[in-house]
Amino acid sequence: MHELAMPLLVGLVVLALAFDYLNGLHDAANSIATVVATKLLGPVQAVAFAAFFNFAAYFLTLWFPALHKVADTIGKGLIDKDMVTPAVVFAALVGAMFWNVVTWLKGIPSSSSHALVGGIVGAGVAAAGTGTIQWTGLSKTLLFIPLAPFLGMLVAMLIMLLSSWLAVRASNRGAEGSFRALHLVSAAAYSVGHGLNDAQKTMGIITVLLYSTGYLHGEFHVPHWVAISCYIAIGLGTMTGGWRIIETMGSRITKLSQHQGFAASTGGSVMLFGASWFGIPVSTTHTITGAVIGAGVARRASAVRWGVAGNVVTAWVITIPCSGAVAALFFWLTTFF
Repeated sequence: MHELAMPLLVGLVVLALAFDYLNGLHDAANSIATVVATKLLGPVQAVAFAAFFNFAAYFLTLWFPALHKVADTIGKGLIDKDMVTPAVVFAALVGAMFWNVVTWLKGIPSSSSHALVGGIVGAGVAAAGTGTIQWTGLSKTLLFIPLAPFLGMLVAMLIMLLSSWLAVRASNRGAEGSFRALHLVSAAAYSVGHGLNDAQKTMGIITVLLYSTGYLHGEFHVPHWVAISCYIAIGLGTMTGGWRIIETMGSRITKLSQHQGFAASTGGSVMLFGASWFGIPVSTTHTITGAVIGAGVARRASAVRWGVAGNVVTAWVITIPCSGAVAALFFWLTTFF
């Protein structure tokens, strides 16, 4: 157990919640890009809509506690929880936040989740070497870097094909009206999934901080106040919005119809709820990007701007090592001085 004065503990918890807020701001595009791009909702309406359903995920977890497994993976499944120190938590958060700010300013839809994963692993390795890594948890996280967008793409393609077949006899006006309503419902489901999976990452790091400093008694579990604080923080961040990233996600990769927006949001929702159930901290950015591409490809491959998609993939590949390197640097600076 590592002793930490209460003011320093409060400061680190506030820093973690600031990361959660930044996560919501950075990833707002994930939830609302399709509804903004298709003009289903205006930008201000869309961020309020997404923020509400981000927070609504909290109530879902009250009914289904098993959906909180992602917090366990982040808190004790990436590095040995007994090796975590306040300096490790500080460095992990700074590394993740640094990368989020850089990619937000550049309008690059990178992953806040993987930035935090990289920060935790980088700071943990700097503190205690590679022996502290929990390879089972890290391996499944790394596996889903390519798998989440690929599966999101496949599910969105299947939904496009199935719904096109079901609506084959409908008039254009009737089909458009139906898909507008379905798109709104699927976007709400995706926002719930986004809040559910992403807020838990901050819950995990706050919980392991409390555990390592002796403020969490009993078994490793997420306190109620931690959970609700994280859902509020990510909801407030989403209300701020990341407009540059929204442009990339919603219009630069492919032009979306209401039908495609519905398919992309539904495909992404299926992936996020499944990942949360199995405790896998996937990237909501990767997932919706794959789903948007799948919805575009279902019409025709040329509808997708593959150059833009390639730039997004490059950001995915470098996020974990870059945020990990920054976190390791900050850990060394913190402990040196």
